[in-house]
Amino acid sequence: MAKQPTYPSSRAQERRNRSELLAKSVGRLTKPVFGRRGMAEGTIARDWASIVGEAIAKHSQPDRISFPNRERTGGLLHLRVDNSAMATQLQHLEPQLVERINGHFGYRAVARLRFIHGPLPTQTAKARKPLPPPTPEQARHLAQTLGDVKDPELHAALERLGQAMAGRNGDS
Repeated sequence: MAKQPTYPSSRAQERRNRSELLAKSVGRLTKPVFGRRGMAEGTIARDWASIVGEAIAKHSQPDRISFPNRERTGGLLHLRVDNSAMATQLQHLEPQLVERINGHFGYRAVARLRFIHGPLPTQTAKARKPLPPPTPEQARHLAQTLGDVKDPELHAALERLGQAMAGRNGDS
C-alpha cells in the first residue's frame, strides 16, 4: 500500500506568508515580562504618557499592578514618582487618574494607586543624524522603479522608503 503524503497543519499554513501588525507581535513578546508585574501586555507602561499626559508622565511611571484574589479587576497600581510634591499632587488627582486608566483598559482594571518615591529610570534619547540625500543616480533608479505605481499615496510612501534606504545603505 502506498504511503499517504503528509500535509502541514492548518496552523502552520496560517502563519506562512502572512504579515502581522508590529503592535501584535510586540504585545506577544512583552506579555511574559510585563505579565509577571501584573501589567497586561505592558500597555499601561507603553501608553503611560497618552493616558495621563506628558506633564504627569515626566515625573511618574507605572511599576506594577497587583490584583486581589487572582482577579483582573480592582487592582492596585504601584506608581513610581520622582518627588514628593508630585506624589501629593497625584494623590489629589487619584480619582481622575484611575478613571483615565480604566478608560484606557475599557474595564475597571485599577481601583487605587500606591505611590513609590524614588528616581525614575532615565531614558536616553539618541540624537539621530539625518540621512544623506540620495545621489542623482539613486534618485533616477528610484523614479524608474516606482514609475508603474499609480496610487499617489502609495507612490509617495514608497518614494520616502526608497530615499531612506538609499541614504542608509549607500545604494538603491
